[in-house]
Amino acid sequence: MGKIGLIIQREYLTRVRKRSFIIMTILGPLLMAGFAIVPVWLASANETIRSVLVLDETGVVESQLNSNPSIQFSYIRSSIEEAKKRLANPDVYALVYIPKGQDDNLIVTQRSIKLYSREQVSLNVKIYIENQIEKQFERAMLKANGVDKDLVASIEKTIQVTIQNVPLEQEGNKDVSNDVEVSTVLGAVAGGLIYFFIFLFGSQVMRGVIEEKTNRIVEVIISSVKPFQLMMGKIIGIALVGLTQFLLWVVLTAGLYTAFLNTVVKEKYSAEKIEMLMQKSPDGTAVDDIDQMIENQMMVERINSINWALIIPCFIFYFLGGYLLYGAMFAAVGGAVDNDSDTQQFVLPITIPLIFSFIMAQTVLNDPTGVMARWLSIIPLTSPIVMMVRLPFQVPVWELVLSMVMLVLGFILTTWLAGKIYRTGILMYGKRVTWKEMGRWLRY
Repeated sequence: MGKIGLIIQREYLTRVRKRSFIIMTILGPLLMAGFAIVPVWLASANETIRSVLVLDETGVVESQLNSNPSIQFSYIRSSIEEAKKRLANPDVYALVYIPKGQDDNLIVTQRSIKLYSREQVSLNVKIYIENQIEKQFERAMLKANGVDKDLVASIEKTIQVTIQNVPLEQEGNKDVSNDVEVSTVLGAVAGGLIYFFIFLFGSQVMRGVIEEKTNRIVEVIISSVKPFQLMMGKIIGIALVGLTQFLLWVVLTAGLYTAFLNTVVKEKYSAEKIEMLMQKSPDGTAVDDIDQMIENQMMVERINSINWALIIPCFIFYFLGGYLLYGAMFAAVGGAVDNDSDTQQFVLPITIPLIFSFIMAQTVLNDPTGVMARWLSIIPLTSPIVMMVRLPFQVPVWELVLSMVMLVLGFILTTWLAGKIYRTGILMYGKRVTWKEMGRWLRY
């Protein structure tokens, strides 16, 4: 094993054996999966049945409101004073009061509906009750104007426009996802992860170099290896640490996602359950629940249709390429300064392109095929983030290849320049380095 290999081995083993690495490797996928799974699980596990009383003096909505698994409507006939007394019962969640307006004017009545409760009701409950009452008022007004409400209801159920984006070059390829919503979310998440990883592991390189320089350990190491070999060993070693952690995250996250699909989703949103619910509700009383189940089932199908065979390898490439490019500059900064406080004047300028590309990600998502997005995905300093943002939107092959080639060339050039700064600054102590000083080092 060569000298660079020994340094890589040292950097890699030192970090993967740390307790923090093991903890974050396990917690990472649990946290990512938790953001998606826990809200769904809590929503299903904490579904409490709320009994809502309905006092309808107009007769418009009586026995017409659709209950759901968490809200059950009960209809009463009494005075409003007697109805309010029933709220003392802890089993009663709220009371809907629909007063009878003058001349049975539904337009006036809808503005005087009250929702009484012992305490503040949740927003979801309020919105659901409003939507249910609006449907019944709409049907009543249609009937009053001579419109067949059943015909309108059947048309509303039948018409549901869904637009599928099919680029001509991808037509007939069922394995490629062209869902704009999923592509947008996937691009934003991938770009954000690249930004996070480059900063995280790049700063580790810089702090590692500063620590060795401060402790004078580097003087012993330099007696056996060249400065450039030391720099490359540290950069590649930490890159392998990040790659190891990412691959473990992919495996663990995929395992958690598969388990979630085979348990919660399969049980709650299966096609058999939707069909059973439709058979139990031929009149459409459970149409909202059915629509929600179908929507969640379609979302799972959208996620499964993503071309992961392209996304994951490209993510690894742009993570490694972007990290190696910026990691070399971080190493150069670490070698040029003596402590963390001196890094600020150098770190901000070299990371401005990285921060800029992260800020411009939203603009790229809105126009992934625009001229600006194309150039930002080719320029090495911005391509790691911008290309990952564009990739779910079916980037042309020639642009992807050109971007990769430019990133490799950018890494080679950056490493060469960083090496000239590193080899001079690594043994300098007690002198406050300036940009002008570093410029002179490049000419040595």
